[in-house]
Amino acid sequence: MHVTTPDRTVLTRARIAVYLLFTLAGIAIGTWTARIPSIKEGLDLSDGRLSLGLLGIAAGAITGMQVVGRLIDRHGSTTVMIPMAFAQGIVLILPAHAPSLTALTATLFAFGLVHGTLDVAMNANAVEVEQAANRPLMSSFHAAFSIGGFLGATTGGLLAQTGLTPAATFTTTAAVLTLMALWAARWALPRPTPPPGHPTEPAPTELPETTGPTARTTPETTAAAAETTPATTTGTAQENGESNTPAKGTAHGVLVLGLLAICCMIGEGAAADWSSVYLRDSLGSSAGFAAAAYAAFSVMMTAGRLAGDRLATRFGAVTLVRGCGTLAAAGLGAGLLAGNQIIAVLGFACFGAGLSCIIPQLFSAAGRRDPARAGQALARVASLGYAGFLAGPILIGGLAEIIGLPLALAVPALLAVFVAFGVVFLQRPSFTK
Repeated sequence: MHVTTPDRTVLTRARIAVYLLFTLAGIAIGTWTARIPSIKEGLDLSDGRLSLGLLGIAAGAITGMQVVGRLIDRHGSTTVMIPMAFAQGIVLILPAHAPSLTALTATLFAFGLVHGTLDVAMNANAVEVEQAANRPLMSSFHAAFSIGGFLGATTGGLLAQTGLTPAATFTTTAAVLTLMALWAARWALPRPTPPPGHPTEPAPTELPETTGPTARTTPETTAAAAETTPATTTGTAQENGESNTPAKGTAHGVLVLGLLAICCMIGEGAAADWSSVYLRDSLGSSAGFAAAAYAAFSVMMTAGRLAGDRLATRFGAVTLVRGCGTLAAAGLGAGLLAGNQIIAVLGFACFGAGLSCIIPQLFSAAGRRDPARAGQALARVASLGYAGFLAGPILIGGLAEIIGLPLALAVPALLAVFVAFGVVFLQRPSFTK
């Protein structure tokens, strides 16, 4: 996904546009989450029936991720992401007007469809902006999503306290999201992703090991890149009678990135659903203190993402991901072994900090594997990661029934170790000057 370097003003505006869209997506999710109890009460749903309705979001998001990749590669990330940004506010309003569980599930499917499509498109655009800037930016973009989620959840909760209905809450939020989408539309990176069939320069395909102002190319790294970067100038391939399908190495590389994303997102899902339960049921904490586990996880994940770009610039993405995986495994492992409430909270904090930078770096690497098919690569990795997020709580719950919750929560720690060691296969040069 080669992007001609724009001037400083255009690039700065493009970065702001991406920040706006990541924040917009986070606000939408956070606001919806804050009003779930009111929606449940209004429709008189049991926990089980509500969970069926919530499956609509997951189904919609996965469906959107399956189709958006080709749209991005054909029409460009900006062309896809801006309409989805406007649609995000519209579909947020719909669940508040659902008269039944069936209608709620349908509206949540639409919400998930738009959100999943926007997720992949804005990440693809983020890769373009990152490449134009020629330095790591992805972690801070993902931090904007986390901040947006916090803002949406906090605002939604405050509006609920005032007695405002979900419909009024969602309509107010949608108006704010529309303004943000308008701003992003004006400042988004003007150059779209080159569609398949257009000549593109070979791009680094893996996590960058060397970054920052001191980065340089050597004959060894040039040779390595030549061996691993798929050819993307389709005209040459067609003249030689070669197929225009991605090389096996590219497909396998995307699968590896997706596998690492699954490992990371299983941990995120497990922390979201089981961290508080662990403190409450396994360590005997109060309900209020139990909530501190996920709060610490979330705060440190956001803080880690805010620092992630600087760390990637200084140490390189491979070293960063390796260190993050090690920190996540050690932190969660220590929290589980200590059997102490305070240490457990600190352990989940370290777990959040460790996981914080992994997904942004994996998405960044996926967007560079095959410049002509960056959208499809991102869609595959995002889909696999999202599947891990959904499967994580179920996996931990099932294992907890067999071996107990403390041992079951050791699985995400072991998966973090796998990520730390698995990233060794992704060493390639990237940002160079």
